[in-house]
Amino acid sequence: MPVSDYEMINAWTQVLKLSKLEAGQTVTVLTGAATHPQTLSSALVAAQSLGAVVNRLDLLPVNADKALSRDSLAYLGTTPLTGNNAAIAALKESDLVLDLMTLLFSAEQHDILKTGTKILLAVEPPEVLVRLVPTAADRERVTKANARLSRARTMTVTSGAGTELTCPMGQFPVISEYGFVDEPGRWDHWPSGFVLTFPDDGKTSGRIVIDKGDILLPQKCYVTEPITLTVENGYATKIEGGVDAALLRDYMSSFNDPEAYAISHIGWGLQPRARWSTLGLYDREATIGMDARAYEGNFLFSLGPNNEAGGSRSTACHIDIPLRDCTVSLDGDPVVRNGKVLDQPQDN
Repeated sequence: MPVSDYEMINAWTQVLKLSKLEAGQTVTVLTGAATHPQTLSSALVAAQSLGAVVNRLDLLPVNADKALSRDSLAYLGTTPLTGNNAAIAALKESDLVLDLMTLLFSAEQHDILKTGTKILLAVEPPEVLVRLVPTAADRERVTKANARLSRARTMTVTSGAGTELTCPMGQFPVISEYGFVDEPGRWDHWPSGFVLTFPDDGKTSGRIVIDKGDILLPQKCYVTEPITLTVENGYATKIEGGVDAALLRDYMSSFNDPEAYAISHIGWGLQPRARWSTLGLYDREATIGMDARAYEGNFLFSLGPNNEAGGSRSTACHIDIPLRDCTVSLDGDPVVRNGKVLDQPQDN
């Protein structure tokens, strides 16, 4: 359904206010060849209306000769900022960067955040952004989940489909995504609504069954027959099944990188307004699939890099896989049971 400019400007205004944008602060809107024009125009109007000094930085695309997909998260090699010192300097001098291009899993992003600059990624189409405008309640719920995950040292995941996974934790920080940036040096993604961490390097073991109806990203498809991953010493050592498994194996082998098979982030979705079914309503190139990543009760795991949390693994291959109907437990205490989130009382 098309979105009016009025609705988009209101949505941006709400997000910018939640992000504590103040009059006189500098906002740089980072754009690229795939930036949605309505998202851009409404962001410029909303930021200016709040009294910000607004700049636009447009960068040329890279990695087209290497990536197999047009999805911005499908290939995490060099970015348009790699070696671009002038652009990096401009972003470091900004109070807030609105990333409408996709700067993710990169050393440049980390360097910018270290200066206190806030970065908000927003690349979904306008109708998804408007439907999933973040709220203060989203932050509260995700923050509570963050506190629980931060205390845990082992995550276990089981499912009726056959998943039995054990993930020792504590080596890496917990990351909350609730859709706005309200602290200096914070990165977030609108839309979102989940909590995640990275398991200890080389420690995850067990079996993951990607069942019928589960989703592969960036393939942006529902699995039609089960795929079984055997996980040993933190890596998927076998990918077994039918055609879906063969397609996944072939895609991953194209990177020619053993680090692509490492277990990356693990966590669960907390956004009740995101829907598992939404991906089936969009053309593959119209969305990056944030509904699938954030819908309430999914167990979201990833294969590939961990440098986003301070690790050393920076493989270009990054695959997100949200699973339905799992039970996720922290130190033996369920936080998600059969795909249903078990919220806990607020910590004192």
